[in-house]
Amino acid sequence: MANVDLDAVKAEWIGVTFDTITFTVDAERLVNWAVASGEEDPRFIDPTHPDFQAHPAFATHFGARRWVPEGFPAIGNGNGIDGGKSIEMHAPIHPGDVLTATSKIADIYDKTGRSGTMIFIVHRLEFINQDGVHVATVDTRQIRSTGN
Repeated sequence: MANVDLDAVKAEWIGVTFDTITFTVDAERLVNWAVASGEEDPRFIDPTHPDFQAHPAFATHFGARRWVPEGFPAIGNGNGIDGGKSIEMHAPIHPGDVLTATSKIADIYDKTGRSGTMIFIVHRLEFINQDGVHVATVDTRQIRSTGN
């Protein structure tokens, strides 16, 4: 790995929107996701339920087209591994919603452990529906080894 100044990378890249993608939500997809997740609450598996909506983890299955912005510096060795996801629901997602997701780098940090120094890159997808309502935020962590 080239010696990279993480503070400089953070100053340049954190919070910069680098991709936007649009998804349309349909009832069948909502049901399939909830059933595959083991959900039994009718709000998430019965499209005729008066409060039918997406399972709280539904937005985690959407993917970004790019993981980091063009021109983002090479940090760590290789492409890294999945370090997990977190989701924050702000409002329900319903069938027919058109969600626009914006990609940005939310954080970059390092940790040192038994296997050496690891760099964590947090990719954030923020979902806004057709009414301008922020419905969900999904953070995905990618872990890259520095080999040190």
